[in-house]
Amino acid sequence: MGTNALLITVGGIVGIVIAVVVVLLIVILIAACIGMYNTLVKLRNIVEEAWSTIDVQLKKRYDLIPNLVETVKGYAKHEKETLESVIAARNLAMTSSGEAKMAAENALTGTLKSLFALQESYPELKANTNFMDLQNQLKAIENEIASARRYYNGTVKTFNTKIEVFPSNIIAKMMGLTKREYFELDSEEERKAVSVKF
Repeated sequence: MGTNALLITVGGIVGIVIAVVVVLLIVILIAACIGMYNTLVKLRNIVEEAWSTIDVQLKKRYDLIPNLVETVKGYAKHEKETLESVIAARNLAMTSSGEAKMAAENALTGTLKSLFALQESYPELKANTNFMDLQNQLKAIENEIASARRYYNGTVKTFNTKIEVFPSNIIAKMMGLTKREYFELDSEEERKAVSVKF
C-alpha cells in the first residue's frame, strides 16, 4: 500500500503541474492577444489622427483659395478657364473622401500651379501685396500639408506593417482591419518642385 500511495501522490502532483502549466499558457496567450488588439487599436487611432491633421491643413487651403482667385480675377479677366478649373478642383477636393480625396488633392495642387503661373503674364498682379500675402500664406500651408503628409505616411507604414506580420495579422483580420493607402503624389508633374518667382 505504501508504493501505491506514493504513485498516486506523484501522479497527482504531475497532473497538477501539467494543469498549472496549461492554465499559465492560456493566460499568457490571452494576454498576448489583448496586447496585440490594444496595439492595433492605438495604431488605427494614430492613423486617423494623422489624417485629421491633414484635413485641418486642407481646410485652411480651401478657405484661402477663393481669396486668391478673387485677387487674380481683378487682374486677369481673360483667364476665366484657369480660375474656374481652380474652383472646380477645390470643390471636388472638399467633397471627396478616402482615396478619392487624395486624388482630388493632387489635382487641386496641379491647378494651383497654373494659377501661380498667371503672375508671369500679369506683372501688376505680381506686384499686388494682397496677392503676395495670400501666396505666402498658401506656401506656408503647403509646407504644413507636406509635413502632415509625411507624418500620416509614417503612421500608415507602421499600421500596415503591424497588420501584416504574424501573429498580429490574425487579430487584425478578426478586427476587420485592412491596409491604409499612402497619401502620395500621382504624377511626375506633381513630383516637380513648384517654382514661385517674385
